[in-house]
Amino acid sequence: MPTQVTNYQCPSCTGPLHFSGASGRLECEYCGASYDVAEIEALYAEKEKKAAEAQQATEEGGAGQGAPAADGGAWDTSDFCEDWGAEGDGMRAYGCPSCGAELICEESTAATSCPYCGNPTVVPGQFSGALRPDFIVPFKLSKEDAVKALKSHYKGKFFLPKSFTGENHVQEIRGIYVPFWMFDGEAEGDAHYEAARSRTYRSGDYEITETKHYDVYRAGAVTFEKVPVDASSKMPDGHMDSIEPYDYKELKPFSTAYLPGFLADKFDVTVEQSRQRADQRCEGTLASALRGTVKRYDLCVLRDSSVHLRRGKVHYALMPVWMLNTKWHGKDFLFAMNGQTGKLVGDLPVSWGKFWGLFAAIAVPLSVISSALVLLP
Repeated sequence: MPTQVTNYQCPSCTGPLHFSGASGRLECEYCGASYDVAEIEALYAEKEKKAAEAQQATEEGGAGQGAPAADGGAWDTSDFCEDWGAEGDGMRAYGCPSCGAELICEESTAATSCPYCGNPTVVPGQFSGALRPDFIVPFKLSKEDAVKALKSHYKGKFFLPKSFTGENHVQEIRGIYVPFWMFDGEAEGDAHYEAARSRTYRSGDYEITETKHYDVYRAGAVTFEKVPVDASSKMPDGHMDSIEPYDYKELKPFSTAYLPGFLADKFDVTVEQSRQRADQRCEGTLASALRGTVKRYDLCVLRDSSVHLRRGKVHYALMPVWMLNTKWHGKDFLFAMNGQTGKLVGDLPVSWGKFWGLFAAIAVPLSVISSALVLLP
């Protein structure tokens, strides 16, 4: 990969930081936050140190392999492979000097901008050392479908400025395969609930409510397969979680034949770094399954629980995402759409005039009613 140029980003909102001669600090034009230069330099130095350590661990022990866990063992990454065979001859790598994204694509792709930050200088580099994915979900929806979904996303948003829909222009639309780790295994555990059931009846002139309390215990095991966790630090985890799920019926063995016309992000979050999120999702699946068996109670409160994970195979997969960069009043807005199902997420601006107008419309009548109640004898 080519040497990367560091462009400092705001720790609060990831917007670009600019040095202000007036304040002598780095300031963000989006959220207004400001930082001491030494503070930001120290933050980025720590990031670079961690990235170097993660890269060294990957090179020494294979992608994402770490020390065995005390509970359930380590995730099994033994099947990972960097051998692309003859397919690798036609692949190229690209690096964004602005956000650090590393992308791979077919040799003929003209990568002129980054799908994450919109930076127009995506620099070509040497394709080597890239982990070959096990699976891929091919794109099902087109660029035109992404534009339609974006316009539909605007509808019904009361606080959206009226001018945004007409003046907002799509600067860049990119189809990108986002890297995901997919975890197999089993979760076994138990849970203790305090539950209650009430009934109300009349006895003569009295209305009686009778409440019975119960101790409820549940135990069981859940086998899970291909639990997804995104492996790209450029895309917020919340965005990737929000555009799930993908239909695994269309999950295909990886082939570069699905890549023409698209970019593919190289993972920069290892299996070990994703372990906590994977464990939480697996444990949450078991907890939800156990809670789903506690029925016909008016109240149910979890008191304690325990979970034991048996960690199995980890697979590497690429999922289709349309990235839409738009600009309005000098600011950039990023949207992500599931390239298979069409589910779209993204942040929208707020018309504070509408917000405060609605607030006043509600607050003033309530204030009048409150005053009237106080004046009543």
